[in-house]
Amino acid sequence: MEVKQIGIIHSPFPQPKDCPRQGIFSPAASVIEILPAYGDALLGVEAGRNYLVLYEAHLADRTLLQTVPPGLGRPCGVFASRSPHRPNPINICIVKLDRREGNKLHVTGLDAADQSSLIDIKPYARDLTPGEAEN
Repeated sequence: MEVKQIGIIHSPFPQPKDCPRQGIFSPAASVIEILPAYGDALLGVEAGRNYLVLYEAHLADRTLLQTVPPGLGRPCGVFASRSPHRPNPINICIVKLDRREGNKLHVTGLDAADQSSLIDIKPYARDLTPGEAEN
């Protein structure tokens, strides 16, 4: 399996402990910088829409297999949680694209630590119109 880094995330969260539990709980602004080689893939990416962002939680503890989610009060496996700490720390978050400046996407609602590697971006399905769902 080969996964390519397509960009880098610039967020105000230096460490995982600084990140919001979920991006929806934070109004903080972040910038997703798409690498120049993938700039053409931004055709049609529009401000005001929501996008799924897949990223590597590069500072995650890959040895943790259980966690205690907030509000649960008891341990559960990481596959039953949204913990960034997991064997393959691939995380997903829904963000709102506030504006685009070339290869830089200014977003809110991101829960990634600064300098996380961007894996992919996809339109959030609820924002798609019927004709777009085929792509």
